[in-house]
Amino acid sequence: MTTSPANTTVKTEDCEIFCSNTEKVQQLKNQLPDMERIAAIFKACGDATRMKMMVALTQEKELCVCDFAHLLDISVATASHHLRLLKNGGLTHSRKEGKLVYYSLTDGEAYQLIASSMKYGNR
Repeated sequence: MTTSPANTTVKTEDCEIFCSNTEKVQQLKNQLPDMERIAAIFKACGDATRMKMMVALTQEKELCVCDFAHLLDISVATASHHLRLLKNGGLTHSRKEGKLVYYSLTDGEAYQLIASSMKYGNR
């Protein structure tokens, strides 16, 4: 048992002895993909503001940074920061038109990720 920060006791479930199925573990190791890309996607989505941005982009094909700032009642700098994280995660791309920067989803897979999340969130 361990003690959590709230001083409540939490029962942990651990094996009493260490006994690993080497063959099964090796087979799984060989099948695991490079998780860095997947982790970057979940990190990019791991914020309510960024998820709102992604949902907005499933409704409108393209929005500028100012649109996001107005929509979410945040500063342009904050909107830009969140959009940069989504872009770094490979979920959006941007294009500049004059002095404006527009964002859109990278592909149908990003759209499917958000659509699936919305279904799961409504359960």
